[in-house]
Amino acid sequence: MGRYRTLTVAAAASLLLTALCAGQAPAAAPPGRVGIDDVIAEELDDAITGAMREAGIPGVGVGLWIDGDDAYVRAFGTSDKTTGTPIKTDMHTRVGSVTKTFTITGVLQLVDDGKVRLDAPISTYLNGVPGGDRITVRQLGEMRSGLYDYTEDPRWLAAFKADPYRAWTPQQLLDIAFRHPANFTPGARWEYSNTNTVLLGLLVEKISGQPLHTYLQRHVFAPAGMHATSLPTGAEITSPYVHGYTNFTPDGATVDAAGWNPSWGWAAGATISTIDDLHTWVPTLVRGQLPDGDRLLAPDTQAQRLRMLPTGHPGLGYGLGIADFNGWIGHNGELPGYETIAVRLPQDRATLVIVVNSDVDGKFGNLSSLIASRITKIVTPKHVWSLPKEAQPNALPEPSAPPASPKP
Repeated sequence: MGRYRTLTVAAAASLLLTALCAGQAPAAAPPGRVGIDDVIAEELDDAITGAMREAGIPGVGVGLWIDGDDAYVRAFGTSDKTTGTPIKTDMHTRVGSVTKTFTITGVLQLVDDGKVRLDAPISTYLNGVPGGDRITVRQLGEMRSGLYDYTEDPRWLAAFKADPYRAWTPQQLLDIAFRHPANFTPGARWEYSNTNTVLLGLLVEKISGQPLHTYLQRHVFAPAGMHATSLPTGAEITSPYVHGYTNFTPDGATVDAAGWNPSWGWAAGATISTIDDLHTWVPTLVRGQLPDGDRLLAPDTQAQRLRMLPTGHPGLGYGLGIADFNGWIGHNGELPGYETIAVRLPQDRATLVIVVNSDVDGKFGNLSSLIASRITKIVTPKHVWSLPKEAQPNALPEPSAPPASPKP
């Protein structure tokens, strides 16, 4: 484990000002790796709090770890605007599409067990998928199936906005998606679709004989040592938790979405976790190896997961439920009130986790990407976080708007 810097934000700003006035530049990191000394830590504090002021972000939690060396783990702002409770790094949060990394790990474990074949049509395992005899399991994981994303459906969006507490079943979500024709021939190109991962969640359930939340708890979360992570079965969120703020409301007012039901995301986006658990997960995900040294996946399966294919967006590649953001490997996520980034830069042995309790993006675009860009400009200038505007995740597009661009 690394060393935790525990300076207060006020002290951090004072130290940074002192260093700048003295004409001191941040110490250079050794070639080929990141370094976090006290001056760099204070520069990070300043960059994060500055971005929060500019974009009106209520709260941010950040963890940046260098294997066996430094760590920067801090929280800024409030977790609850009503009570003023500060956000803390051990609070639970909704992590959105980071969920896809867990669900597809389950699929790949079943591949290792010889129960699923990546290049088999999904119709081999599940009935009722339009064109399912031409869509492979691999294409679902790589976001190359062509299936319509149910979260783009105007009627569904209107229903969600009218009642965000409503529970949705996976089959209801698929029924919405399947009312639409496919967007393209399977394998022709990349297009992000939550429908793909909902299907893969059902695949895990059918082949394993277990509910998805049970399978993930037994075979992914527990072996990885993620004791604060779960896939909820309803609107519950474990305490202490971060309140999330969204303006995805009928009148555009900003409200607390902590109690909204994430069942509409299910296998594609409903997981609850913490910064510490995501710190544990990201190296496991990228290496394919559990903390105790056992394999999460067979080496060949892990290699296939990490085979990044072009998405049509500069600096963004996508594998099997995992992305490459200009060298940072992992996934991001967004749903009403919450944004998350959980990624690793392998060559610098660096893991970065960011949680933001707002998706009111405004002129700054995706808020978690704003924070990640400010951080990586300081610590990894050769690998600045970059998420093309066309591929930025939107929690949910407006019902009256045209379909949103692909969102990883």
